[in-house]
Amino acid sequence: MALEPIARPVAGPVAFVRDLSAENAVNALVAFAFSISGPVAIILAVTGRGGLSEAQTASWLFGAFFINGILSIAFCAAYRQPLVFFWTIPGTVLVGPALAHASFNEVVGAFVFTGLLMIALGLSGLVRRIMDAVPMPIVMGMVAGVFLPFGLDWVKAFESDLPIALSMTLTFLALSALPSVARRLPPLIIAMAVGIAAIALTRTGTLPPFDSSTIFAAPVLVMPHFNPATLIELVVPLTITVLLVQNGQGIAVLRNSGHEPPVNSIATACGLWSLLAGIVGTVSTCLTGPTNAILSTGRDKDTHYAAGILVGLLAIVFGLFSPLFTKLLLATPPAFIATLAGLAMLRVLQGAFSTAFQGAFGIGALVAFLVTVSGISIAGIGAPFWGLVFGALVSRILERSDFAVRAAKSN
Repeated sequence: MALEPIARPVAGPVAFVRDLSAENAVNALVAFAFSISGPVAIILAVTGRGGLSEAQTASWLFGAFFINGILSIAFCAAYRQPLVFFWTIPGTVLVGPALAHASFNEVVGAFVFTGLLMIALGLSGLVRRIMDAVPMPIVMGMVAGVFLPFGLDWVKAFESDLPIALSMTLTFLALSALPSVARRLPPLIIAMAVGIAAIALTRTGTLPPFDSSTIFAAPVLVMPHFNPATLIELVVPLTITVLLVQNGQGIAVLRNSGHEPPVNSIATACGLWSLLAGIVGTVSTCLTGPTNAILSTGRDKDTHYAAGILVGLLAIVFGLFSPLFTKLLLATPPAFIATLAGLAMLRVLQGAFSTAFQGAFGIGALVAFLVTVSGISIAGIGAPFWGLVFGALVSRILERSDFAVRAAKSN
C-alpha cells in the first residue's frame, strides 16, 4: 500500500505565521506544557529506576524533544494537520523492567530493531492487520500492569513527603473537579507549580552548579547490542504500544476532529525516527494522542497545523537545553516526580482498566495484567511480553466466542 500523498501546497513560513492565531498559540503552549510535565516525570522515574546516568537521561530527553520536534514540524507542514510526534509513554514504562536485567546498549538495540520493524510494516501497509492481531483488552491488561507501580509510587509519596504530595494532589483534584476552570488552568501544570512552591517552602539549600556542559545538549551516542532475549522481551510490546495504543489513540483523536491522518506514513515515520532517536538512547517515536487532542480544539480546523508547528519549535528549544532541564528536575525530591507522574497516569491507568475489563476478552486481560504485575521473567524475557502471550493463550481457550464475535464484526 502506497504512502499517503502530502498536501499541496506544503505550508511554508508565511502560511505558518498567517495561520498561527492567538487560539492556536495558546493551545500549543498548553499542549507543550503538558508534554514537559507528567510525561517527562515518567521518563525521569524510569531512568532513575534503571540506573541511567544524568548524561544518559539528558540525551534521552534530547532525542525525545529535539529529534521528534523536527519530525513534528515536517509532518504538520507536509500534511497541514496537527501531527505532533513525541515518545511512547507505555513504551517508556515497558523499558523499566528490562533495564533491571539488560544493559542499556541491549535496550537501545531493541529500540533500533523496533524501528526497522515499524518501517517495514508502514511501507507494506500491514499496520491495520497488525493492530487486529491481539485484542485491545488483552494489550491494555498488560499496559495496566505496567502502569500500576506509578500509581502506587504516588500513594507512597504521601508517606515519604506529605507536604509535597498532599498540596499537589489537592490542587490537581480541586481544578479537575471544575471543568470550566480546568480548561483555562490545566490541573497537571498548576499542580506542578504548586509542587515547586512546596519544595521552595519546605527545603533549604542552593541550586546545583551549572556550566556550559550542563546547559547545552551533548547527545550520548549509544552503540546498539542485539541480545535475542531483550529483543523478544521488548520489540513486540514496543511495536504494539506504538502502532496500536499510541498511534491508534492519536489517529482516533484527529479523525474525531475532522482530520484524515496518513496512517501508513505515520507508521513509517515512527519507524525511521525511532532509529534516529534510539541512537541517542530515546525510546520509540509515536504520534501523541493528548497533545494532538489539545491542538485540535481550535475553531478553525484548517489552521490546527500551525499549533503543531509551534509545539515542534518549542520541543527543539527544550531539546537543545535538555541537560539544564534534566539537572533541575533531578534536583527535586523523589516525591515530587512520583506525585507528578502518578497524577499524569491516573486517567491513563483508568482508561487501561476500563478497556481491559469492561467487555469482551476480560479473562485474557486479567491474566495479562496479573502476569505483568508479577514481574515474572522466563528465559530472560520480562513480564510484559509473557503477559501478552499468556493472556492471549488463556483467552483463546476460554473466550473463543469473543474471538468469533470479533471476527464476524471485522468481515
